[in-house]
This record gives sequence, C-alpha cells and structure tokens, in this order.
Amino acid sequence: MSGVSQTWRQFGDGPLSRITSRVYILLVLELLLLLTTVPALLPLLVLGRDASNLPLVALFLVPLGPAISAALYALRHQRTDLTDLHPAALFWRGYRANAFAVLRIWVPTLLWLTVLTVNLAYRGAAGLSSLWAVPLVLIAVVVTLGAANALVITSLFDFRTRDVLRLAVHFLVRTPGVPVGNALLLAAAAGITAVSSEAALMLLASVAVLAYLRVSDPMIHLIRKEFTS
Repeated sequence: MSGVSQTWRQFGDGPLSRITSRVYILLVLELLLLLTTVPALLPLLVLGRDASNLPLVALFLVPLGPAISAALYALRHQRTDLTDLHPAALFWRGYRANAFAVLRIWVPTLLWLTVLTVNLAYRGAAGLSSLWAVPLVLIAVVVTLGAANALVITSLFDFRTRDVLRLAVHFLVRTPGVPVGNALLLAAAAGITAVSSEAALMLLASVAVLAYLRVSDPMIHLIRKEFTS
C-alpha cells in the first residue's frame, strides 16, 4: 500500500504532472470565473463604446472583483500535486471568505474611476480646461494601481480595510515593479479588447489572474515577512 502511495506521490511531483495540473487548475478557474461573471458581463458585449455608458459598465463590473479575488486565493493556496487538486473548493472558499471585504474596496474604486473618466470624457461640457486632462489621468492611474494592490492584499491576508489601503499605497512606492507590471497587464488587456472584443479577454481570464498574482509576488513576500507573524 505504501508502495502505491509512493508511486502516486512521485507521479504527482514530476515535471509533466506539474504542467498537467497547472493546465487543469487554470481550466477549472476559467470556468468558475465565467460562471460568476458572465451573467453580468454579457451586456458589455452589446453596449456601445460611448462615454455615456460608463456608469453601466461600472455596474456590470461589480461581480468581477470578488471573482478575481477568489481566483487569486485559489491559485495561491493550490498545490500542483496531481494527487491533491482542489481548485474549485479553494475558489469557493476564497469567494465566501473575501467577497464582502473585496467589495468594500472594489465598489468605491469603480465609482471613483467612473467619475474621473466621465469628467475626462465630458470636460468640455463641464467647463474644465484641457489642462485638467493630465491630473485626472494621473489620479485614475494611481487609483487603479492602488486598487490592484489592495485586491491582492485583501484576497490573501486578513487585514482591516484601512490597513489594506495603507499597505496598497505603501507598496506602490516600496515595490515599484508591481505597479509597473500591473500597468503593463492592464495595457495588454486594453489592447486585446481593442483588437478583438471583451469576449476574448474573458476567455483568457484565468491566465490573466495568474500573471497578476506573479507580478504581485514581491509585495506578497514582503507583507508575509514584515506584517504577519
């Protein structure tokens, strides 16, 4: 019996099994991400790309935050051993544990970005000088990258919301590679959407979340080392 167990353990630790398990995990998480977000995101496919639709876009994006958080949690806690794969269980555990905490950050972020982008789009009608475009864009970038840090922190650690926000801002400066990497990921996502459609981006969701997690590794390591016991 122990020989069989040892054989399975060796099989589960091999390089081919690690690749196979990673593909399996990503496929399962892709299905779960689609399950938890597509009902809300489908209207985005028929919405015109007009600034007047930005409030609706923000509304439809609300379920995306908890889903991404759950996928981050599952990827961080899932082993690659083929004998011990539970991505779906980890996804739902992360979803239940973090959904409300994530929404406390995700919803205000969407509101801020909606206000900023609407003001940018209609700055002429609002009587704003074109000089306001630069500071508004900079604020939107900082809000987005700070929220990206905060989403990872909330998904993987148990801190109060105000402490999450402080850490998120702190690590914008402390680990500059993280916000730069997240900015590149967002640029790539925008490029995919512009060239094809939102549907193509949805089909790459689990891969995008994995890249997001890898980019955030330096911040995660420092938080674990310096702010947890």
